[in-house]
Amino acid sequence: MLQLPATLTHAQASACLRDLGQALAAEPGAAVLDATALTSFDSSALAVLLELQRIGARAGKALAVQGLPARLLALATLYGVESLLGAGAGAGAATASAEPSAKA
Repeated sequence: MLQLPATLTHAQASACLRDLGQALAAEPGAAVLDATALTSFDSSALAVLLELQRIGARAGKALAVQGLPARLLALATLYGVESLLGAGAGAGAATASAEPSAKA
């Protein structure tokens, strides 16, 4: 299982994408990305998630995101990209963690 770090802002985005992209490429099939540790983030986290979905798609691998923070899912909805993360049903489903709603 792949895992997002606790902090994913612009400062960490390139290194995080590089590391997770390599880990995703090494996965033998469909992959799961655990986002439960993610507590501090900005819109760069969305960019990383979207690029990881692209990497997976190019390699023919599904990427499911688990434990997506509710605030990040709200931000994705605001930007109109939640469906690209797989929010909803299906192999790439993103599941929001049970945390209080907050403004993005």
